[in-house]
Amino acid sequence: MSRYQHLLEERVDSTLVITLNRPARRNALSLELMRELIAALREAGASREVRAVILAAAGKVFSSGHDLSEMTGRTIGEYRELFDVCTELMTAIQSIPQPVIAEVQGLATAAGCQLAATCDLVLASTEAAFATPGVKIGLFCTTPMVALTRAIGRKRAMEMLLTGRVIDARAAAEWGLANRVVEPGELRAASLELARQVEAASPLTVSIGKQAFYSQIDLDQPKAYAYAKEVMSMNAMAADAQEGIGAFLAKRAPEWRGC
Repeated sequence: MSRYQHLLEERVDSTLVITLNRPARRNALSLELMRELIAALREAGASREVRAVILAAAGKVFSSGHDLSEMTGRTIGEYRELFDVCTELMTAIQSIPQPVIAEVQGLATAAGCQLAATCDLVLASTEAAFATPGVKIGLFCTTPMVALTRAIGRKRAMEMLLTGRVIDARAAAEWGLANRVVEPGELRAASLELARQVEAASPLTVSIGKQAFYSQIDLDQPKAYAYAKEVMSMNAMAADAQEGIGAFLAKRAPEWRGC
């Protein structure tokens, strides 16, 4: 029995699969669901046994975005709380040491598109689709815009944001919103295989690399190099780096210690 009302959890070896489980509500990101997901991600982040996280969804829709029933007739403070929690969720995805893989089986719209775009990696079914249609209901997808712009660039993001049109999985992969597109029946196996490829590396090295990636991505080039060379110098001092280099030179498999 799940510890959460709106999430399911399953361990597959060193991979934690977290499934959004509100299919009757198109996996809308209610405040309660977002808080549960933050808690699940932070717990995973603190675990030495979890090496990767897959974020999946039950039903035909990955996520329809914010629960619009929570967005009528509220005070400015209540709206700020909603978007504060949403921002906290997106930050949690990118701040935990393990890579988070979005497994998008269906439609991901508005904050659901933001959720997928925020994840470190995205695998999409051929039945997946993505949209930021807030402009059509008078509420511009401003917070989804942050993740979307960083994933696919300005012009394509503006096209999605201003028109609200749906793009299919193939376009999402071409535009950089998805890493790969697979047949629906192959989606879970492909997600787990991608997780296993990541898990073959030192968990310390993966954690350092993920943190460094998000820290340098918006710096100008001189600052990015200044930061990156310092991180790489410190990484080189780690036991796992010395083990990996030694193993490569000795033509043997490395034995990671996570330090």
